[in-house]
Amino acid sequence: MRPSGRAFNELRPVSLEPGYAKHAEGSCLVKFGDTHVLCTASWDETTPPWLRGAGRGWVTAEYGMLPRSTGGRMKREAKGGQSGRTQEIQRLIGRSLRAVINLKRLGERQILIDCDVLQADGGTRTASVTGAWVAMKQCCDWAVTQGVIENNPITDRVAAISCGLVGGAPALDLDYDEDSTAQADANFVITGAGGLVEVQATAEGDPFSDDQFAALLSLAKQGCVTLSEKQAALET
Repeated sequence: MRPSGRAFNELRPVSLEPGYAKHAEGSCLVKFGDTHVLCTASWDETTPPWLRGAGRGWVTAEYGMLPRSTGGRMKREAKGGQSGRTQEIQRLIGRSLRAVINLKRLGERQILIDCDVLQADGGTRTASVTGAWVAMKQCCDWAVTQGVIENNPITDRVAAISCGLVGGAPALDLDYDEDSTAQADANFVITGAGGLVEVQATAEGDPFSDDQFAALLSLAKQGCVTLSEKQAALET
């Protein structure tokens, strides 16, 4: 049995609350169990200097954990002094979102994503990707409604989930207690159509086998189908 009492193929309770932030063009409060992340999407009529004249836009992300998002207070990270972990996660979020948007339809504009972890209990990066897509979609819907762009640039949904070997068994959506003791852990980013965007997998002790990795991938696909369905339900 898992520490949480969940079945090995069971997600934590997941909720997506779009439009949570009053002033942002797009926003979503995403909850994966006790992991809560506020994701916002801001429309910017400028483009990065290195993209000027290219005829396409950009999507970039920033990620951060609030000082009391964990059991003990952590120091607030200033831009330019962010940890390697923070930089890696925000790049992951950006790559994940750019995989499902037509940047040419944006024109020479960009969407700025901010993911702020309010409360952490494992899986903050996967919750961020999943909620950030909702915020980005809402932002693009706003741009079409306002007549800023003609066609919605979103091409598919994208979600992310963690899996790992817990007590030797493949488990879906690890919370902190599981993630901190897992024999292997992995993060999967998968589109609504089932395409793999990114896989991050690490053995924390003994190497894991092809069969074990296949089992983790199967669980991840199952979990991302559920997350994609939750995203799709917000459009109806």
